[in-house]
Amino acid sequence: MENEYKPKVLVVDDEKGLRLGTKRLLELEGYSVDTAENGTEGIALGTKTAYDLALIDLKMPDKDGIEVLSEISKVHPTTICFITTAYASYDTAIESTKIGAFSYIPKPFLPEELLLQLKKGYDRHLLLVESEKWKCEREARLLEVAFEKTRLNTIINSITDGLLVVNSVGEAVLYNPSALKYLQLDTIQLEQYIIDKLHPEIAQLIQGILDTEEYLHTSFSAQIELIGRESLFVEATSSPVPHPDGTLAGVVIVIKNITEMKKIELLKSQFVSMVSHELKAPIAAVYGYLKLLNDNTIQIPEEKKNIFIHRSQIRLDSLLKLVNDLLDISKMEMKTIRREIKSVDLRPILESLIDFFQLEIKEKNITVTTHYSSSPSVIADSDEITRLFINLMSNAIKYNNKDGQITIELTHSGNYNLIEFRDTGIGMKPKEKERLFHEFFRAKNEFTKNISGTGLGLSIVKRIVDSYGGKIEVESEYKKGTIFRVYLPC
Repeated sequence: MENEYKPKVLVVDDEKGLRLGTKRLLELEGYSVDTAENGTEGIALGTKTAYDLALIDLKMPDKDGIEVLSEISKVHPTTICFITTAYASYDTAIESTKIGAFSYIPKPFLPEELLLQLKKGYDRHLLLVESEKWKCEREARLLEVAFEKTRLNTIINSITDGLLVVNSVGEAVLYNPSALKYLQLDTIQLEQYIIDKLHPEIAQLIQGILDTEEYLHTSFSAQIELIGRESLFVEATSSPVPHPDGTLAGVVIVIKNITEMKKIELLKSQFVSMVSHELKAPIAAVYGYLKLLNDNTIQIPEEKKNIFIHRSQIRLDSLLKLVNDLLDISKMEMKTIRREIKSVDLRPILESLIDFFQLEIKEKNITVTTHYSSSPSVIADSDEITRLFINLMSNAIKYNNKDGQITIELTHSGNYNLIEFRDTGIGMKPKEKERLFHEFFRAKNEFTKNISGTGLGLSIVKRIVDSYGGKIEVESEYKKGTIFRVYLPC
């Protein structure tokens, strides 16, 4: 067949007649033959091309057959080499086979003998090639397994959730660094019993899988508070790891940090409770006044009716302010506030505060002093900056003493515009100061019981300042006064 593969043979011999005669014989038998007339040429051909078989004369004028055999075998170990010579000796046969000769053929050789030896050699060559192929494939698979293992470890170690795998007898076989934190362990020894070192509830989740017969369809989960170096809430879930035959290989435990979720749940609960309380009081008061006004069996003087209506209006005003403040905070959280960002001059806004709060200032006979060292501007929404200053001015008036003082200063501080509101009011205690910007927080003492408010004003102030990359500081002394410092980028 034209496409049938012809085994490649290299004949290296300095006897021209033998070399050419061997070439003709082998080509008639279907071999592809190249020849070399000395050792140097034989090494050049044999190392350049991967021959299936090589016939190498032992004694040549330049390089002997042993050297040629050695050089070819180094480059192409699957080439089956034969040593041929008329000077056969036992020592030479041993030496040539030691360095890779398949066989030793004495000269002169019969065609039948040569062809038989070459057939055996070619069969050996095919085995070597197949063996080399399997070796390469095995090494490739081992490299792939090693790569997959490395990649798996990289993936597992990068997971922020804690991961621990134990075998069917409770020994740790795999874990990631996050597991150490959530299991509150400094280290985990692999192939050592681990269950007795775990948090009791986590150990119970694992044991629940190990002790049940229906483990393949069972998972256990629990939310656990871990108290140690830091308080953590975690959700631990244990699931079975089966063998291919269905038997239990072990248990995998995934531990998620749900501390922030728990905080949000607590905040939501507090928020709903606070809102309900703040809404209930004015609604109940207004409802009571309306019920009295609507009761025809009760004779109420006109003057008292007007008082009830006025009080209802005050209650509804506070309720409307609370709802508006809640809407503002909600919009800030959802980032749905529509802003008109432009250059805003701060001085005119601060100067307008005195006119805006003229009645309140007059009612408490408060003296307002202003100091403007410059007339700076900020890139912001004018309405938000106005709301920011109105809330701070409102607090400075509400929590001030009668005949008190308010000082407003506008200066530079590095890359910031510094706006200060100083008052000579009731001030705050250290614990009150810590919670100052929390939603619905209002200081409660003998001075504040008759002061109305939603407890959301300063929370809105903080959110506005933060949204422009600014910062706010508070300095306060109980019964002496408070200073609010607002830093807005120039």
